[in-house]
Amino acid sequence: MHRRVRGGRRWAQVSEFELWQRSLGFAALGFLTLVPLLIVVSAADPASGRGFAQWLGDGLGVSAAAREDIERLFALPGQTLRTTTAFGLAVLAVFGLSFGATVQSGYEKVWNLPPARWWARWRHVVWLAVLIGVLFLSGVTPLWRATADRGVITLLSGALFFWWSQRMLLGGRVAWAALLPGAVITMAGLLGLRVFSRLVFSPLIASSAVTYGPVGTVLVIQSWLVGVGVVVFGGALAGRLLHEGLPRMAHALKRRG
Repeated sequence: MHRRVRGGRRWAQVSEFELWQRSLGFAALGFLTLVPLLIVVSAADPASGRGFAQWLGDGLGVSAAAREDIERLFALPGQTLRTTTAFGLAVLAVFGLSFGATVQSGYEKVWNLPPARWWARWRHVVWLAVLIGVLFLSGVTPLWRATADRGVITLLSGALFFWWSQRMLLGGRVAWAALLPGAVITMAGLLGLRVFSRLVFSPLIASSAVTYGPVGTVLVIQSWLVGVGVVVFGGALAGRLLHEGLPRMAHALKRRG
């Protein structure tokens, strides 16, 4: 009976979280704000080749043919820098902060915390800057791409980033130990999403590009971003459930022993 009650409470937490709606918001803001910022940042590296398009293809883990379709959507790095204005960067930076606010509100919902005060918005600035830096180093910098242990470094750095992200955006209101399972699960989910992208999104990009043109490729990328949102928020929620469930399991095993 107690197990059924606990299971019902956990399911209530999952259903009240509105994972799908939050993931859609994550994807929309990510495509409208984060993607343009990363395009400009990646273009600042003259050795990055095709810049952001190359990074996005690596992130999705798609085939070479699908990467060519993605590259047709974005301007080359040199053209990007020539057409970028200071006003455009300022607008992107301002709206990009709303992306951090969306992630923060999702984490607060996971842990049933009240919204942070308005003066804590500086955390969004720090988090967004670190996020862009991590993505730039992991996907654009030639030194990182040439590293033999790139996969291991990416997994470890990603887990550390999501661990730190929860702590930063939640304002230290949740202990480090409680946040670690969510960070690990998030990275495991992103690894699974990469495999899924290779099997599903790669041929889908090719077929959509033929059927719908560039719009079809955009729709597939947007779907991938929705998947990233599901993993980010779902991983944090699963981490909390795991953190709260492990002590109960250990206590039950002791009673049986």
